[in-house]
Amino acid sequence: MTQNWSVGIEGMTCASCVTRVEKALRRVPGVANATVNLATETAAVEASPDVTPSALLGAVEHAVSDAGYQVAEQSFELAIGGMTCASCVGRVEKALRAVPGVVEASVNLATEKATVRGVRGAVDAAVLTAAVQKAGYEATPVTDPAAEAASHEGPAWWPVAVAALLSLPLLLPMLLEPFGVHLMPPSWVQFLLATPVQFWLGARFYRAGYKAVRAGSGNMDLLVALGTSAAYGLSLYEWWRAPEGSMPHLYFEAAAVVITLVLLGKWLEARAKRRTVEAIRALAALRPETARVLRDPQGAANEVSVPLGQVVVGDWVVVRAGERLPVDGVIRDGASQLDESLLTGEPLPIDKAAGDTVVGGSINGAGTLRIETTAVGADSALARIIRMVEDAQAGKAPIQRAVDRVAAVFVPVVVVIALITLVAGWALGIGFEAAMLNAVAVLVIACPCALGLATPAAIMVGTGAAARQGILIKDAEALELAHRVSVVAFDKTGTLTEGKPRLVAYLPASGVEAQTLLRWTAAVQSGSSHPLAKAVISAADEAGLAANVPAASDIAALPGRGMRARITEAGVVHALQLGNARLLDELHVPQGELAQAAARLASEGRTVSWLVDLGRDVSGNVGGIGGIGDSDAQTSADANGIESPRLLGLLAFGDTVKASAREAVERLHALGVRTVMVTGDNAGSANAVAAALGLDEVHADVLPEHKAQVITQLKRDGAVVAMVGDGINDAPALAAADVGIAMGSGTDVAMQTAGITLMRGDPLRVADAIDVSRRTWSKIRQNLFWAFAYNVVGIPLAAFGLLSPVIAGAAMALSSVSVVSNALLLRRWRPANSTGGAVAGMGENRAPGQAARAVPGDLPGHTPNGA
Repeated sequence: MTQNWSVGIEGMTCASCVTRVEKALRRVPGVANATVNLATETAAVEASPDVTPSALLGAVEHAVSDAGYQVAEQSFELAIGGMTCASCVGRVEKALRAVPGVVEASVNLATEKATVRGVRGAVDAAVLTAAVQKAGYEATPVTDPAAEAASHEGPAWWPVAVAALLSLPLLLPMLLEPFGVHLMPPSWVQFLLATPVQFWLGARFYRAGYKAVRAGSGNMDLLVALGTSAAYGLSLYEWWRAPEGSMPHLYFEAAAVVITLVLLGKWLEARAKRRTVEAIRALAALRPETARVLRDPQGAANEVSVPLGQVVVGDWVVVRAGERLPVDGVIRDGASQLDESLLTGEPLPIDKAAGDTVVGGSINGAGTLRIETTAVGADSALARIIRMVEDAQAGKAPIQRAVDRVAAVFVPVVVVIALITLVAGWALGIGFEAAMLNAVAVLVIACPCALGLATPAAIMVGTGAAARQGILIKDAEALELAHRVSVVAFDKTGTLTEGKPRLVAYLPASGVEAQTLLRWTAAVQSGSSHPLAKAVISAADEAGLAANVPAASDIAALPGRGMRARITEAGVVHALQLGNARLLDELHVPQGELAQAAARLASEGRTVSWLVDLGRDVSGNVGGIGGIGDSDAQTSADANGIESPRLLGLLAFGDTVKASAREAVERLHALGVRTVMVTGDNAGSANAVAAALGLDEVHADVLPEHKAQVITQLKRDGAVVAMVGDGINDAPALAAADVGIAMGSGTDVAMQTAGITLMRGDPLRVADAIDVSRRTWSKIRQNLFWAFAYNVVGIPLAAFGLLSPVIAGAAMALSSVSVVSNALLLRRWRPANSTGGAVAGMGENRAPGQAARAVPGDLPGHTPNGA
């Protein structure tokens, strides 16, 4: 009987791809047949039953990869029940990784969740759930992490209360005995009080311990069950052998009180862990349950209240004053102020009007808004934020993997130490009872829980605190690397500046009219969405020239240099190129009379672009610059009638430096971080901005594809580099950096590539991100130190009889609580207050709210011919 597998394949584009994959699969040892479906992108594989599933799927994955394609993967999230310590984490991960088709499995003790990546089609949630249950734990697929976090109930308190009531009569006599008060109840009363605690309230330890033994490993529950059972059994033995009428020394109180203290510790730990996911619950609470939809916005416009799940892209939603926005969208009618503080960390309301984009979860101010829906459900910004926080909290930092390896052998080692304590103590003549109590204390005080919680608890609280301030950390690895960052490299436009440039001057060459320069430049830029293109088109519109902008054809981008296009005016075709000084050098066009003006503008922090007419065969009446001035304005031609490229003029753009940019650089310097600018802008503009902000190093005129090379060189020099950017051009550099930091106001590509996203697009948040990562890592180090020190000190003390089982139990119960409580201190973290303020001499020199005006410029040495 053959075994059949369905495997997802990525990267196929045509029938030849199908043939290639089929051939590759059929060559895999043990595969009897393979059929690939291009439409569904799946491969049906039949294999011999003699091949193990894991070996088969591994071979299939290698064969597909060697053929130039990829096996498609799918992610699953499971809520795991019954875990108590780091040893449980290792056992669940081992069970999940043993499932055929599973690529990676990671279990987080603090969130009690498992994240699994597996081959699509070969793995499903039911198989994973069964594997976890077989290992002795409970598993439930998580379909909506945010809803699950919001609805998660707190731990039950009654088992702790009942155990305390039953144990108190056993504990009080022990506490009062040093004061000469003897109130120890009779043996049968001790038995009746301790037995329900041991076998009813403590049954959870026996069940979990049994499952651990059955799975061939150990955990905290096994240690508690062994230790308390030994104390309980020793008490029964002493009671049985005592002479009738005597009052033997029993240890029922040790067993009952230890169980009570462990239950108390677990209850406190669960409450503390619940507080660590408050960030997720707060974000989930931002989603309204219903939305008020206009079913006919152009007609009668009936408002219908529908469940949020029924809203689709294109629906118009009405949001009244004080309500939360249920969807992402664009305002079509109305104006208001929106509170986005829980999404971006921005404390002040933001003005929004018709045409502005808005994000679901924001709180509407005083006005009524009609919003056209652009994203709902899993595609909304709020859902993406929740997913990112969930992923960061579920991930494992590299240091945690080392801790997991220690935890895997922890319980067996402790059991061995307890046996050695018993045998050695008895052999040295301290008596069987004393040796047994010492062994019980060893079993009870040893706790791998603190080890398992030390790292994830701090990561959960740290990422949650950062998320509340609009700093989204993608994963634990980004958090770990961020605390070691020694160099921060900034892009300029949109990162250190507002990214909303204005055309502040345009200077035509001799014989060229200023209006013609602006009209033709607007034509070249008409097909671009670049901020500089928008600035030119806006300036042409403000000058009343929009109707006279000629139509352009053959528009194309020149990466790292500019744009090109063809226009026709007065029957003459002009091939134009617009770009930076690098473009002029390539075309061998001198800056001529405009060189001095360009140098001055660059030194003032302006970005300078040049417009060139490439020139064509004048005999065919194509090219030339005729029609824009007198006969002297014609492009010169050589002896063969071929025109040479002619400079038409320059355009200067100004961009306001962000108010917090200088303070951001100062804070990074205070953190011991070196600051670098990597920009495609000209050296003059880049150096002017760098000087105003106090940056340490500048790399200007860098092509987009070369930004990553600059980052790589910084890393080769021994630096841990963070790259901050906001555009598609920054994506390679973000990926090349140790930590990519994307501005939330930027492109989706940049945010997908980055390890950290700043929702406010504020450069000051870069220092905050590094600060919160350093504080989180400090907590991790503290937690790990105390977790290891607690066991290193506590176990020897217990082995030498310096700790009673009751004290050992109390110490063990408090160890986990102390680790989580220490991590919770991160909830108090807040970003440093910004003093803000504009950077003198940079950007637009105008009053607040006053728009910059583009002028044809009247710089020394040049008077434009017409305005």
